[in-house]
Amino acid sequence: MSGRILELRVHGVSNTPPAETLGLTPEPGGEPPQPRLVAGGPVTGFYRSATASPADPIVVEAYSWGQLTSGARTARDVERALWTLLLPFTLANVALHARPGIPADPTDERLASRPGITAWLIRLFCLTLTSTPVLALTGVGVDLIGWQCVDQTCLSRIPGPWEFLASPWWQQGGRALAVGLTVPLALIVVLGLVAWRTYQYEAVMPADPVDPPVPRMAAPVDADALPSQPVDEPAPVPQEPPGTLANPLEDPTFWCGEGQLRRAAVLHLCTGTVVAAAIPLGTIGVLDPPQGARAVLVWSTVALLAAVVAIALVAIGRPYLTRRSGATPLGPWSVAVTVLTLLGLAGTVLVLLLPDGAAGTPLAQLRPPAGCDATPLLPGCLEDRSLPGFDGTIAWLVTGQLLLLIAIGTTARSGRRGLAAPVTAALLIAVGTAWVHGWLPGVGSAPLQVWQLALPVLAVTVTGLMLPRIRPNGSKQPLGPYTDLAWRGRAPAVIAGFGWLLCLAYCTGLLYLVTDHLNGNVPPDGRPMVVTPAPTTWVGLSFAGALVALALVAARAVVLFQRLRRHEYGTLVAGGGQLSAHELRRARDVSAHRAVHRLVGEHALRLIGWYAGVLALLAALGCVAVLSPVHPNEMSTTGGTAVVRGIADVGDALLGWLPVAVAAIGLLVYRNDTVRRSVGVLWDVGTFWPRAAHPLAPPSYAERAVPELLTRTAGLLALTEHDPRRMDGIILSGHSQGTVLCTAVILQLPSRWRRRIWFLSYGCQLTRLYGRVFPAYFGPERLPVLTRALARPSGGTGWTNFWRDTDPLGWPVTAGERDVAVTDPEALHPSDGEVADPPIRSHSGYPEAAEFQRERSRVAWLLRRTVPSPRRGLG
Repeated sequence: MSGRILELRVHGVSNTPPAETLGLTPEPGGEPPQPRLVAGGPVTGFYRSATASPADPIVVEAYSWGQLTSGARTARDVERALWTLLLPFTLANVALHARPGIPADPTDERLASRPGITAWLIRLFCLTLTSTPVLALTGVGVDLIGWQCVDQTCLSRIPGPWEFLASPWWQQGGRALAVGLTVPLALIVVLGLVAWRTYQYEAVMPADPVDPPVPRMAAPVDADALPSQPVDEPAPVPQEPPGTLANPLEDPTFWCGEGQLRRAAVLHLCTGTVVAAAIPLGTIGVLDPPQGARAVLVWSTVALLAAVVAIALVAIGRPYLTRRSGATPLGPWSVAVTVLTLLGLAGTVLVLLLPDGAAGTPLAQLRPPAGCDATPLLPGCLEDRSLPGFDGTIAWLVTGQLLLLIAIGTTARSGRRGLAAPVTAALLIAVGTAWVHGWLPGVGSAPLQVWQLALPVLAVTVTGLMLPRIRPNGSKQPLGPYTDLAWRGRAPAVIAGFGWLLCLAYCTGLLYLVTDHLNGNVPPDGRPMVVTPAPTTWVGLSFAGALVALALVAARAVVLFQRLRRHEYGTLVAGGGQLSAHELRRARDVSAHRAVHRLVGEHALRLIGWYAGVLALLAALGCVAVLSPVHPNEMSTTGGTAVVRGIADVGDALLGWLPVAVAAIGLLVYRNDTVRRSVGVLWDVGTFWPRAAHPLAPPSYAERAVPELLTRTAGLLALTEHDPRRMDGIILSGHSQGTVLCTAVILQLPSRWRRRIWFLSYGCQLTRLYGRVFPAYFGPERLPVLTRALARPSGGTGWTNFWRDTDPLGWPVTAGERDVAVTDPEALHPSDGEVADPPIRSHSGYPEAAEFQRERSRVAWLLRRTVPSPRRGLG
């Protein structure tokens, strides 16, 4: 049995079926042969051909993990489709892993360092991002329903028994606001349930780090085991002393973060509860100043809610939360935060249920009058009677998030010195606001408004993004072109910024949907009973501008594609002699694939960067607009303002359907192969990373896939020599996203097993995509760690990478491995008796290529050379 080699294939996105991964082809007119499951289960499993024999010198095995993300066309696909609504949280979580300069050992990261400050800012941004949909649902429940919806007609349009809010008792004080508070609290409960259900979604395999040495590794169950032949137990293997980590993926706790996830989820859910409670509590406290015992209750509640926020701000920068340490208990801080939140929420509800105090105007006089639906000309019906202060809360939250994003970008690029500009801008805005309102002692009110100060201050802040970036101290591994850091080191801000804008679009669309439903059919010359917050109309205008910018970027991509295709077509035709019309047509097809290959590899990140710059400008102008008292709906219907108002109306209409459209696309991702292959790349990149920044993001499939691959690989190698399941060498064969999974597995393997591993990667994005966006894991300083891990005793490295110039997602890696170019197509016309043109395989079919087959035979021979021979007296 000596010299038996296993090729373990790991597919990429799109949930490639095991039969296709194994290369099993059906007979003409027959069904494709079904592989057999040899380990794992129906969700994630290891498959071999039904005709595979234990005597085969090379056994091919496929690991299927696609059902963790791409679904199985079942009812659960709908649940996974709803995860696409959590895409903003996913992007914010990915931003944490895009930081440059992350230390290889997590214990070496300090809060005052560049990656430490950036991580704290990203986690703070994630807290505000969780608060954004909570604030939107608070607007729905507290503002639209509890404050503005006072008529029976309006309340009857709400599903459920909400008509009781029209009674006189509920119209007094803030009692209706207490009922409306149940809407955002329901969202928080749903998010909590989703987070709780996904704790164990990935971690089916053992994921807890074990400190004591493991005496032996249990053998995995394999269908190849022969019951008639005795199977020896594996001998105990001494544990190697831990060495210095050279890549964060070598950290044994990297995929073991259940305890960290639970603690972070508590902070996020409690912070969201505080935000939801603070809106009605602040409104009542300002409009109806408390006195006596009421004041004691109000200020005690404020202190409880403020304590929760203070603990959260401190906790997101402490090792208690930032380091992953397995399934550890929540701890006393999480219990304290939960208790304080519940007490603060109970105090808020009690304050809202109290009748009006004696110090302020009765709140019923500030709300819209009843009867506006039947008599629109009643006094007060034509006025904006939305919840006082809610517009300002949204405006300042959005402005603060923009400042946070700028701070993340400047810190990730330039270190601590990059904080100077955003911190200065925040101080200037605070001082300017106090000056405008006359709050500065001895200084009168400024003859300006806050929004007039915001634009120059934001302009000063953006200058921080232009500071020189920090360069690595060590020597750089020479790489090819287009391998520099994505977006000049600002990747965390760009990725988180896309998530932020998408979250704002979601929330605005939800507010528009609810408002339109509550208003019913509004006559053309009438005014709606319920109005959305003023900042949402500016979001609609910005959304329309973002769509125009997206169309321009797409047009630029088309121009680049045409230019690249003409160049590649000229290269194919030149020097080819006299080509037939058929060969010219085939040359056009091949040149199109080569053009896409170059467009993605050379220009995609640059185009995304341009689009991000346009969106940043629109976001800055939008923040200035939401701080202003101008409302787009109040603009004139003539002249240039009519154009602005028309664009805003179009953006508002599109935003209203955005959440539905995204959920529909998410459903198609799991039901339609074409959509899944197109969208699956970005989705699987985002859900690969563990939830270390945002605990409410969709679960990471790698937290299950990596431990399973690790257990399978090490288990087969650890078997005794006479065990029929034993493998003397394993070829980890990763395609596309599978190369990233294989990289994580190899870096987690002890060095004694790496000597018997060879890595075949194809359709690989480790340099052009992952290396540029995630430099701390796959950059020029960290990717060579994988090459050194696979170094052969006789010299060279156990890593071969295959690529095609027609593959849009596969490129050379140039990190010390052996790069092999695969010809695609094999020819422009049929040959050897074939009647069909050789296919253009692009991103698929690498194992069927002649170059792959030759290299695999060579690798199997090299791995067998290390197997002891009985003739040497070692058998």
